[in-house]
Amino acid sequence: MTFKRTFHLVLVKPTHYDDDGYPITWLKSHIPSNTLAALYGLAEDCCRRGVLGPDVEIVVSPYDETNTRVRPERIVDRIKRDGGKGLVCLVGVQTNQFPRAVDLGRQFLAAGVPVALGGFHAAGCLTMLPAIPPEIQQAMDMGISIFAGEAEEGRLDIVLQDAWHSRLQRLYRYTEDLPGLEGVPTPALPAKALARNEGRRSSFDLGRGCPFQCSFCTIINVQGRKSRFRTADDLEQIVRENHRQGISSFFITDDNMARNRLWEQFFDRLIELKENEGISVQLIIQVDTQCHRIPNFIHKARWAGVYRVFIGLENINPDNLLAAKKRQNKITEYRRMLQAWHEAGASTWAGYIYGFPGDTRESVLRDIEIIKKELPLDILELFVLTPLPGSEDHQKLFRQGVWMDSDLNKFDLHHRVVHHATMSDQEFEQTYRDAWKAYYTPEHIETVARRHGAIKGRNPAEPAQFMTMFKIMFEAEGIHPLEGGILRLKYRRDRRYGMAIDPVGVFHLKLAIESWKKIKIYARLAWEGWRIGQKVKHDPNRHAYTDLALQPVVDDDFDKLALFAETAGGGAAVSKKRGEDLMRAKVAAQQNRQRLEAAE
Repeated sequence: MTFKRTFHLVLVKPTHYDDDGYPITWLKSHIPSNTLAALYGLAEDCCRRGVLGPDVEIVVSPYDETNTRVRPERIVDRIKRDGGKGLVCLVGVQTNQFPRAVDLGRQFLAAGVPVALGGFHAAGCLTMLPAIPPEIQQAMDMGISIFAGEAEEGRLDIVLQDAWHSRLQRLYRYTEDLPGLEGVPTPALPAKALARNEGRRSSFDLGRGCPFQCSFCTIINVQGRKSRFRTADDLEQIVRENHRQGISSFFITDDNMARNRLWEQFFDRLIELKENEGISVQLIIQVDTQCHRIPNFIHKARWAGVYRVFIGLENINPDNLLAAKKRQNKITEYRRMLQAWHEAGASTWAGYIYGFPGDTRESVLRDIEIIKKELPLDILELFVLTPLPGSEDHQKLFRQGVWMDSDLNKFDLHHRVVHHATMSDQEFEQTYRDAWKAYYTPEHIETVARRHGAIKGRNPAEPAQFMTMFKIMFEAEGIHPLEGGILRLKYRRDRRYGMAIDPVGVFHLKLAIESWKKIKIYARLAWEGWRIGQKVKHDPNRHAYTDLALQPVVDDDFDKLALFAETAGGGAAVSKKRGEDLMRAKVAAQQNRQRLEAAE
């Protein structure tokens, strides 16, 4: 009988710190980690193939710190009990998570357990900057191995073998060589880990890379501008594996599902599984503002199980969009696109970037009111324009020596990290807060609920509930709602490295006062949102409701809408569209004449 040795592979997706220096952790989190699922799937494949030899058992343990407290001392004890061989991988580390990741790594290294760190921050910096930045160099000097790139095509094998033989390199650099995705091990997580996601939701990607050139984006530089895809067979395998665990709700993390050239094959396969075997799924996807122009895309998306779409609206000012190189967004299509999703029965969530050089307090608050009145949008997610390492914006400011906040924890799209061109720091931050409050008023929550309630079979209480949740996260928790969850957890000794640990009594007194204040906000806003939902739901005339945002799009109305009359560049966008329409009409007329002449 062969004696098997044990190697522990610990996969940790770090969270980041709140403004008081405590990790943002929940009993249940809203957004599942695709990186954790992808690495777990690759790690399980390493186990099956025995990459460390037939006499070594690899034990893989995934931790998502947004919903699980990471206890380094307990993890270390388990590794040492089983022989002391292991590796802690801090995975999917974004810029705002880098300080927390390093703090965790410091604790594991102090106990003699090797640590590797990868994710968008490392890959973005090493791709776009001329030299290794100080924070990454310091991490390497501490003993943390940096992994930049993607781990498919046997790269994880190499790291595990190096860790097993105690020869970890300080830097694994794969930023120039992007692997294919066809047939590689698919993202997966055990049921126990998925149970900590709200709604038992999982995530996966079907493609990586993006062909566009948005200057604020890191994806095009980290994952490349040439798209790579999984196959419909890969998708079916993911769905079946999760179905066996009772998981049927997924967030597809592709930056733009509408530009995945295999989208129809994917949707058709999901429709087949639903129609033929009763395996149905609920999907959240991300799309661009031109997706409605793709024949059958919205129809098949809904049929396949898409119930919520994230849309990169970004801004309603064409000059701002042009400055960010987001030329693919046409504000003349916004109403038609949002109406198409609304009529199909999907919930629309749109990202909106605040902080372009042309923004002023007056223009931002005006644009929020225009969106509320003229666009049938449900959830608006405001993000501070942030020069994320890995983006063209960051590279440009770095080269120019422009001040950027040195605290990477603030690079969360929720904090200001640069000075604005015209607004003072105080005005900028106050305007951001006021913009959130301006969109999530009780009156507008009721308006969105009524737009849904006007469609038979729709529950208007649902959008009221979601909008209220966003409002609660911002007002009670002081964080961006996408970082939210159910029941915030806070631990005294987990505070950020270098910050004082409060005495037990002081900590719990502060926590009690803070919790009481939050409970009052939760109760007040939850009651308010519930009353709005019920009011609309039980309105006998709800199906007769209409407003400007729901009215059919007529090109002649462009001049009557504030979206085009009051925003910078709006008039120019209308003129451009009319010119394009006229040109298309001329081409169509010429082609028609040619057909007639050929027929004669």
